[in-house]
Amino acid sequence: MTWKIEYPYEDVEQFILKLPAGLSAKYFHLTDLMIEFGANLGMPHTKPMSTGLFELRVKGKEGIARVFYCTKVGKRIIMLHGFIKKTPKTPSKDLRKAERRFKEVKDET
Repeated sequence: MTWKIEYPYEDVEQFILKLPAGLSAKYFHLTDLMIEFGANLGMPHTKPMSTGLFELRVKGKEGIARVFYCTKVGKRIIMLHGFIKKTPKTPSKDLRKAERRFKEVKDET
């Protein structure tokens, strides 16, 4: 059984669709790998941020994008929040938003 990627938040889907061509191609390549091999591709592609919260690390000539995600039973990958990285450290507002959404998704039945 392959993994399934879900976008419960419309802003995440819109963020992905508006990525520059190179970042978009890299994102879809990495998500294709996740669908086939699972949510944990390992560094440099995926990185655990906290227990159950991960980031997909997308890098291209146009810059760097990050998409936070989590997993749920049934081989489901839930995309929570995306942003273009402009500083070496992940902005705390982006991490807080991902953590809040992670809690919402985790608390769903």
